[in-house]
Amino acid sequence: MTPEDALQKYFGMPSFREPQRSIIQSVLEKKDTLVVMPTGGGKSLCFQLPALLLPGVTLVVSPLIALMKDQVDALQARGLPAGLLNSSLSLEEQRSVLDDIRTHKLKLVYVAPERFRSQSFLNALPKDAISLMAIDEAHCLSQWGHDFRPDYMRLGEARKAIGNPPCVALTATATPDVQGDIMRTLEMREPVEFVAGFARENLSFRVRQAATESDKLDAIEKLVKQHKTGIIYCATRKSVDNVADKIEDFAGSTIRYHGGLSDNERSMAQDVFMSRKANIVVATNAFGMGIDRADIRFVCHYEMPGSVEAYYQEGGRAGRDGKDSVCEMLFSYADKRVQDFFIEGANPGKALIAAVFDTLCAESDANHEVQIPVDELCERMVDKVNPMAVSTALSVLGRHKWIERYDIPGKRMKGTRILQLGKSGRDIPLDGAALAEKADRDESRLKSVIHFAYAKSCRQKWILDYFGERNSKNCGRCDGCKNRKQQSARALSNDENTIVRKALSGVARMSTKRPDAPWAARFGKRKIIQCLLGSQAAPILDAGLDRLTTYGLLKCEGSVYVDALFTALENGGLVQTAMEGNYPLLTLTELGGEVMAGRAKVELELPDRTAGAISTGSNSKSGKDNLAASSASPELYQKLTALRAQMAAQNGKPAYTIFPNTVLVELANQQPTTVSEAIKIRGIGPAKAKTVLPVFLEAIQAHS
Repeated sequence: MTPEDALQKYFGMPSFREPQRSIIQSVLEKKDTLVVMPTGGGKSLCFQLPALLLPGVTLVVSPLIALMKDQVDALQARGLPAGLLNSSLSLEEQRSVLDDIRTHKLKLVYVAPERFRSQSFLNALPKDAISLMAIDEAHCLSQWGHDFRPDYMRLGEARKAIGNPPCVALTATATPDVQGDIMRTLEMREPVEFVAGFARENLSFRVRQAATESDKLDAIEKLVKQHKTGIIYCATRKSVDNVADKIEDFAGSTIRYHGGLSDNERSMAQDVFMSRKANIVVATNAFGMGIDRADIRFVCHYEMPGSVEAYYQEGGRAGRDGKDSVCEMLFSYADKRVQDFFIEGANPGKALIAAVFDTLCAESDANHEVQIPVDELCERMVDKVNPMAVSTALSVLGRHKWIERYDIPGKRMKGTRILQLGKSGRDIPLDGAALAEKADRDESRLKSVIHFAYAKSCRQKWILDYFGERNSKNCGRCDGCKNRKQQSARALSNDENTIVRKALSGVARMSTKRPDAPWAARFGKRKIIQCLLGSQAAPILDAGLDRLTTYGLLKCEGSVYVDALFTALENGGLVQTAMEGNYPLLTLTELGGEVMAGRAKVELELPDRTAGAISTGSNSKSGKDNLAASSASPELYQKLTALRAQMAAQNGKPAYTIFPNTVLVELANQQPTTVSEAIKIRGIGPAKAKTVLPVFLEAIQAHS
């Protein structure tokens, strides 16, 4: 039977998707094969169909019991010989499955990775009956992957133990580093690699800048009302409950899903969503593998995820029926601290792992066992620690066989048995350099998410480049592509070119020169703009930025114009956001440096000039006179300045604490008559709108 015949007979499909046919041919030729294809790309067929054509049994390693049960049920519903081996089966049922493998009654057997811990299980497997080993979610075996699972690390040795059958490893998300890890761990022999198909033609990727909870809830309301069916991913259990409570008014009954629920509660929640009894689920990333509802129209990340891999895998659960769907991240840089906490928890250092072991030894009973929750264990340690880091340390100690974790009957917690008696934590054979490297990789993955959020290019092309699928085209659907369509870049006049170079020199002047980076970022965009506008705000003056040669270089242009100018510089690729420490900072790109130096010219979508529309002439004037002359109404500006001076004298405060010069310029330019019009001017907040602004509005009306 040909693969095409099998596809029609067993699965009722008329044709393969690209590159399924080539993958299946590689597997049938018994070549080790690595498959990296996106969620919804049809990976399962790439091992299920060959399994039916190969002479023996295909052993499928799958990470979740619920997931393997769903797949086995689906195969059995088609009349295909499939079974499973996991802890949910009795010993008698497991023996029956092993007998069915020996007698070739089964063609596919799904196995949980933790089964390979048992040597007796490996001995019981009939090795001569296994034709293929298929490893689903293969990124789980790499500590550089976003969902590392220690039990997957044994699969290379397990493959040897069952006779080294041909192997196919499949995953939806693996960077080149992770791909290399998969092939090395499984000791693949001259593997055939398929890294393709990441482009999802029906998905629109968006990043919405959402600094406040109100911004995020407004965005979710629009998504729910427009698209009806979707998943909202949150970073923490607390966030899940908060969001679910807040959206009930417009989303109706919502499903909640996170690790704090019992197994039964999570199973019920998933069943309700999958059976279409509810259309909105708010969840942590625990809600993931095995979610195969085809009509999910949107996936929203309420907080930034920890990696681009996680974002793309979770976003890929939308639109699996091929219809148009949306993947939207609600981005606030402040959310980074949540992911920082997770990274700290996932990467305990050598010292902390040793301290955890020593604490366990001190708390153990006569049987060398400890039965206390992780939180209580943290309290008994000398220093304050991240509970997640302690949990990770326990896993590391278990992998090195210094302790053994076991279930306590009737309790939702595990006990710990000390295996290395009479030893100290300092004796644990840990590679400190490897631990540090993993932490660095996790930090790097988070930085990639932030780079993605600030990128102005095509979102899908950015993701494809990240995964190593080069030379892709712009998707035309994401927010980056749509924003570019709305722009009309043009050649700059000499005056505009001078303004652009002044702005770029302001960025360069507020950067640090390093051998590896000519313009290493030091300040955020807001502070750079304030400096160029000649702001007298305390942070600017305290930092001595008023002494820079670029201080006040664009004060005659006005804050509205300079804000729009910097947006154009970002969109044009002349400046970019960099991550240094805890804040997003602005730096020049290589192209920006060339333009600043006058060695290159670009076309930009520049805003119309406001305050800078009137020439200041060649006469030498004071800063205040320049501002007056540069406003659209110098006479009104002088009146507003006099009014401010009078108010400052009455209150005994410096004039700039009432309104800075740049706000007075914009008031003179725009001449608002209502609070709602005036509050759009940067520098006028709600408090000033109530206390100070009314007097200025009266002066503007009187002038008019």
